[in-house]
Amino acid sequence: MSPKSDIGDTVSAQRSRGGESVALRLTGVGKTYGSGPTRVVALDQVNLEIPAGEFVVLLGPSGSGKTTLLNIIGGIEQPSDGAVEVNGQDIGGLSRKLRTQYRREQVGFVFQFFNIVPTLTALENVEILAELTGPDARSRSRAALARVGVGEVADRFPAQLSGGQQQRVAVARAIVKQPFLLLCDEPTGSLDLATGQQVLAALSDLARHGQQTVIVVTHNSEIARMADRVLWLHSGAISKSEMIKTPVAASELDW
Repeated sequence: MSPKSDIGDTVSAQRSRGGESVALRLTGVGKTYGSGPTRVVALDQVNLEIPAGEFVVLLGPSGSGKTTLLNIIGGIEQPSDGAVEVNGQDIGGLSRKLRTQYRREQVGFVFQFFNIVPTLTALENVEILAELTGPDARSRSRAALARVGVGEVADRFPAQLSGGQQQRVAVARAIVKQPFLLLCDEPTGSLDLATGQQVLAALSDLARHGQQTVIVVTHNSEIARMADRVLWLHSGAISKSEMIKTPVAASELDW
């Protein structure tokens, strides 16, 4: 059975019961590069549990291991030690073929740079991925664009869009397959405050109303104010974890 079937079926069952499910569990996760005098420890015994549907912000200085952790959760890299479970399934133990399938079907990625194709319209940029992940690609793509507030620009090319609109097209492309996890690496790093707020509002809505688990890696501590959970990473280890009792709206952020 494919990863999508295993994970998707279990998630649906848990949601139908209305109970809180664990989206992600990391146990003793480590990542090293090189050996001997050139050995670098990027992650050191990371333990983490995140319930489904949370908006999580991961903070830490450059070189603390944030992107490495995100890549391991997303199946781009494998851990050197420990276990990575997505809804109970060991992702780190998947074969290369099944890891590719996991990334394609269960994980959405949003990066600092939009990486949308300049010669395609906003709708066509989303359709590229929609066609790989199920039927009714065009209707699902339009729905994804509308979900993040850019449905009216579906037929425009990237050069005709603002930075915030381009990033929301990138978010729509990531969510058109209805991923279980949405992983965002500095999604507002190249945006000004107003457009950054628009993108963060869309991401927050996906977690709080779309039941997706969203993890945002950022160096901007202000964004932590709108999270459900904030994690601090230092020298490859989680140094602090805090639940936010009253997350603020994206419109209240300032940087």
